[in-house]
Amino acid sequence: MSKEPRPDVGKNVRVMTGNEACAEGALVAGLYFYAGYPITPSSEIAEVLSERLPQIGGKFMQMEDEISAMGAIIGASLTGAKAMTATSGPGFSLKQENLGYASIAEVPCVVVNVMRGGPSTGLPTLPAQGDVMQARWGTHGDHPIIAVAPTSVLEVFMLTIRAFNLAERYRVPVILLMDEIIGHTSEKVILPDAATIEIWNRQAPTVGPDEYLPYKITESGVPPMAKFGEGYRFHVTGLVHDETGFPTNNSVQINKFLGRLNSKIDRHADEIITVTSDLQENATVGVFAYGSTARSAKRAVMLARQEGARVDFINPTVLWPFPEKQVSSLAERVSKIIVPEMNLGQMAHEVEWAARGRADIVKINRIDGEPIKPDDIVKAIVENA
Repeated sequence: MSKEPRPDVGKNVRVMTGNEACAEGALVAGLYFYAGYPITPSSEIAEVLSERLPQIGGKFMQMEDEISAMGAIIGASLTGAKAMTATSGPGFSLKQENLGYASIAEVPCVVVNVMRGGPSTGLPTLPAQGDVMQARWGTHGDHPIIAVAPTSVLEVFMLTIRAFNLAERYRVPVILLMDEIIGHTSEKVILPDAATIEIWNRQAPTVGPDEYLPYKITESGVPPMAKFGEGYRFHVTGLVHDETGFPTNNSVQINKFLGRLNSKIDRHADEIITVTSDLQENATVGVFAYGSTARSAKRAVMLARQEGARVDFINPTVLWPFPEKQVSSLAERVSKIIVPEMNLGQMAHEVEWAARGRADIVKINRIDGEPIKPDDIVKAIVENA
């Protein structure tokens, strides 16, 4: 299961949905194993991969539920395969226990969550952005996580590839948060030549099986990762463990392990975080938006500027780790920051924390399955400029 196919997609002009782009991006990244369970509005990802993966020698499995799907990709990744699953809403909730296992065992994998309205069965066919905090803190304890959020179909393609790269580089689960609007929007895209795309793979051990420590403390904070089936035998557990992988109750070893586990993301945050900024001189108000809502926000900023408003716009494509520095910088430039999102203020809370009282936070929220419209954001900009 160590095979890593990279089909050449060429510079094709395509019309595709976000879900289709996710599947294609995963294949370019080297996806070899997919396990999942059908759930609206993510099912098209599984549909595409059920056909495409076998064509290139990969493995597709429809599991009996979301819990087993998450467990399956962990097992596949331990053999060296790049692995992914996709889900939505209540399916994402079911994956949380095994997400915690992947975090503590440092198993790279990609989990796609095409967000829909909730809680519980909620609004299966309508969009939301209510899983932002669950993506960060859905599993218990302090743990590392990376979550990315695309705003367009092409960005889905590129961020899916980046999700695999980040998972492999930092030995961590990476969550792609795509809301239903992006997942089902059809757009014209020009897919780049696969040969021009940088692909990262996990670092292999440089020592033999007898010397290998699966959780060795390294300068980067990320231990090399051997593949099961290639002569390396090591212990994988959900218990806190030492460098050998075996459980420990030694407080010194516990602090060393958990400190490294969490700091490996924090110390590389500047390399991980990506934010698109559109700043204007002497701006008095800023807009912070992500996912499909950033599309409305971008349009709103353009219209508000035509009316004479001085407004900054930032669109994070990595939500976790949170872009604290960029928000802090924005708060120093403007007196108010508008945060539109399809929830009751999950990211707004983080923006307020990062602003540290230097700018007031204005929330625009919807939880009825309808998108936030540009006019709603324009009104808030004009009122607060």
